Amino acid sequence: MAKAAAHAQVAALLIHRHQPDLAIPQIVVDNPLLAFARVAQRFFVQTPPPRGIADPVMQGVDVRIGSDPSIWPFVTLGDRVTIGNRVTLYPGVFVGSDSTIGDDCVLYPNVVVREGCCLGARVIVHSGTVIGADGFGYVQHQGRHHKIPQLGDVVIEDDVELGANVTIDRATFGHTLVKQGTKVDNLVQIAHNVTVGEHCILVAQVGIAGSTTIGRYVMIGGQAGLADHLTIGDQVMIAAKSGVNRSIEANQIVGGIPAMPREKALRIQGGIFQLPETRETVRKLEERVTALERQASKSSRRNSAAKKRRS
Repeated sequence: MAKAAAHAQVAALLIHRHQPDLAIPQIVVDNPLLAFARVAQRFFVQTPPPRGIADPVMQGVDVRIGSDPSIWPFVTLGDRVTIGNRVTLYPGVFVGSDSTIGDDCVLYPNVVVREGCCLGARVIVHSGTVIGADGFGYVQHQGRHHKIPQLGDVVIEDDVELGANVTIDRATFGHTLVKQGTKVDNLVQIAHNVTVGEHCILVAQVGIAGSTTIGRYVMIGGQAGLADHLTIGDQVMIAAKSGVNRSIEANQIVGGIPAMPREKALRIQGGIFQLPETRETVRKLEERVTALERQASKSSRRNSAAKKRRS
């Protein structure tokens, strides 16, 4: 790191501890990454979108829009939709009837918020995300799948950010709930009646099956899959590509398929990498055992013959 920093073309370094060998000016902070984020927010400010309501925008009846909106062309607002103050809706956004979008939300192009859903304040939703599609519920009878009506909704609390092409299904009854401060990466699937606790991190392509409850400050790595009706405790960390088929107590670190304590998963993974050598060792041992068995069989036959001659 010090070698790379010595050749960096920067005015100053944000750094955790002072490096006396570096001639570059250094700003010592407890958390350099957090400090960088705050600096970037100050110096690299995006141009604010134009304010107002463009034409054409499709509005149903009894739509309420707060102050200072930025609503772009080809937005659709259903009946009895409530839009908070300073909300930005980019082209192609669809907000279904009886839905609420809180203050300072930003919905990027082609976001869909289906009927009866609620977004809190300062929610950011990236392009292509669908909130409130039907949960995947069917019952089989006489060889056919019969759809179970999905009568609930989706609630997204304050300060949540949803990446591109996230899908959050409405509840069968009650709510599918994403609590405040949670950040969701692209291509994540959250099924009906799931609850995601405060300040969680869900990395790309995570899939959470129905009625599972995620605690607070949980981190789930990319492509991990969680079965239905599980409870994941607070501050659990789930490694990428894990398959979780049972509930996990708080403060655990797990990985693997099926998910297990990290240390055990690492030992198993290490064993998998050694399988070719292990297979060769077993083959040689089998050959030695076979040779020893043959030798023992010949020795036994010779001993039997000698006993017969003596008798």
